[in-house]
Amino acid sequence: MIGSILDLGSTIIDKIWPDAGDREKAKLKLVELQSKGELVEIESRLKIMLAEMSGNWLQRSWRPILMLTIITIVANNYLLYPYMSLFWAEAPKLELPPQLWSLMQLGLSGYVVGRSAEKVVKTWRENGG
Repeated sequence: MIGSILDLGSTIIDKIWPDAGDREKAKLKLVELQSKGELVEIESRLKIMLAEMSGNWLQRSWRPILMLTIITIVANNYLLYPYMSLFWAEAPKLELPPQLWSLMQLGLSGYVVGRSAEKVVKTWRENGG
C-alpha cells in the first residue's frame, strides 16, 4: 500500500505544481517521508477514507455535512451577523469553538486527499487494477 501512496502523492504533485523543479522537490520530500516511516500514518488514514467511501450514505457524507455546518456558522458570523445587527439588536451570532475549527481543517485536508484517492481508485479499477 505504501507504494500506492507514493504513486498517489506523485499524481497529486504532478497536478498541483506547475514548475518541474518544484515538482521534483516535492517528490523528494515525499520519498523522505517514506524513508522516515511517516507515510504509515497517511496509509492508515487512506484506508479509513477508502472504507468510508465504500460504506452507506451517512458514512460517505459525514465530512461534507460537517463542512457545510461549519461554513454556515462562519457565513452567519462574518456575512449575515454584521448586517442583521444593524437592524436587530438580538441578531444571532453562533459560537465556533476552536476544536470545531480544528476539526474543519482536518476534515478539509481529509476531503482533498479522499477525493484524490477516489479518483485514483476509479482510474485503477477502470484500467483493470
